[in-house]
This record gives sequence, structure tokens and C-alpha cells, in this order.
Amino acid sequence: MKTSVDIPEKDLREVIRNTGASTKREAIMIAVRTFNRQKRLEDLSQRLYGSMPKFMAQQELKLMREDNAAKK
Repeated sequence: MKTSVDIPEKDLREVIRNTGASTKREAIMIAVRTFNRQKRLEDLSQRLYGSMPKFMAQQELKLMREDNAAKK
């Protein structure tokens, strides 16, 4: 789909730098795909939140590993 969009030059340069893209089109495609992936992950996280009571949080896992290392 071909679309014309007015993107501030400063923002576009930053996207190109952050994505490592070699063209404006590539930078925008990477940014759009990354945004969409992030939104899908957020939606999945919201649907799964609280549905896995045995699922450990990052901090709980870290504490468990530290306890196990201390016992050795």
C-alpha cells in the first residue's frame, strides 16, 4: 500500500539510527512491525495475567536462583 505521511525529520532520523535501516522505508517497516509485535505481546500478557498461578515472576526466579547458589 502506498501512503504519503509527513514524518518530522528528527524523528525519522532517530528511527533510522535505532533500527540500523539503510532506507526510510525499511526503518518505517521495522518500526511498524516492532510496534505491532509489542501490542500483540501486551494483549497476550493481559489475557494470561493471573491464569497461571504457578508461573514465577522475574524477581521470584532470581531469588530462587540466588538461594540455590548459596546452598551449594
